[in-house]
Amino acid sequence: MAHHIRKNILPFTAIVGQDQMKQALILNAINQRIGGVLIRGEKGTAKSTAVRALAEILPVIEIIKGCPFNCNPANDQELCDICNEKIEKGEPIETLKKKVQVITLPLGSTEDRVIGTIDIERAIKEGIKALEPGILAAVNRGILYIDEVNLLDDHVVDVLLDSAAMGVNVVEREGISLSHPAKFILIGTMNPEEGELRPQMLDRFGLQVTVEGIADVDDRIEIVNVADAFETDPQGFMQKYEAEQKRLTEKIVNAKAILPKVKISDDIVRRIAQTCVEMGVMTHRAEITIVRTAKTIAAFNGREEVTVEDVREAMALALPHRMRKKPFEDPRVDQQRINDMMQDDQKKR
Repeated sequence: MAHHIRKNILPFTAIVGQDQMKQALILNAINQRIGGVLIRGEKGTAKSTAVRALAEILPVIEIIKGCPFNCNPANDQELCDICNEKIEKGEPIETLKKKVQVITLPLGSTEDRVIGTIDIERAIKEGIKALEPGILAAVNRGILYIDEVNLLDDHVVDVLLDSAAMGVNVVEREGISLSHPAKFILIGTMNPEEGELRPQMLDRFGLQVTVEGIADVDDRIEIVNVADAFETDPQGFMQKYEAEQKRLTEKIVNAKAILPKVKISDDIVRRIAQTCVEMGVMTHRAEITIVRTAKTIAAFNGREEVTVEDVREAMALALPHRMRKKPFEDPRVDQQRINDMMQDDQKKR
């Protein structure tokens, strides 16, 4: 069998430390409605390694062969017009299984390159077939990785965030409007030393984590050892982590199945809203994201009921970039304050 030459990818479960980043990535993989994650941190903090490693543990997806949008044969809500038409006409469709793709947005990408372009003459007769697909076509049901999102043209970032939120890419030109499914996990990174994102942009990312260079000596030694072992014998190294990788994949699959059943009490939702108000977080996306994230944390832990602890974890991921802050201040959430607020309410009852 001809093997596709792939660069070896460090197993996700072998990444040392950076637990919050790993958690944010996994939660988005379970529940795309969380709305992606912005990873802040200096160069060399394993950001892109973690994103590529995430793709390796995601369950394979089934796609319709030959479709530029990786359409999902199992869900007629997620089909492009071409596949939809084929199925309605009863034409046979072939399906393939494939790994979830990570598409890296090239620096300096134009809007056309991202959303695709329409051949107006053809569009009048042929509809979606006249679309020259862009990056958003290729990334449907995959992961879009934007390195240094703060250096991208604001307008392009807007388009990407809109598509990520709606799960659809709409291309409009001269009164012609074509659309196709564009459901993807959006992962942006930024180096805070190179300038900030505008607050309204930050608010559009579901979660945010800050990765720091690791200061613990033992952890640093561990990182060196892992990198060395992986380089020396990648196959052997990957085998060592195989069982753990499988377990994590199963946990993600399981969490996806539990997620629709997860409940959150009115009391907890009220406390979330109260905490947001008291912490001066004005955007309503905050509560919505906290609830979605807390439910996903519960599902990941195999539970159908959200606990206060789930909410605390969710707040640490969903609030830092939504807090009012002074210029040049690192976005942080005072964990103690969250704990006190969520606690106080328990005492009052």
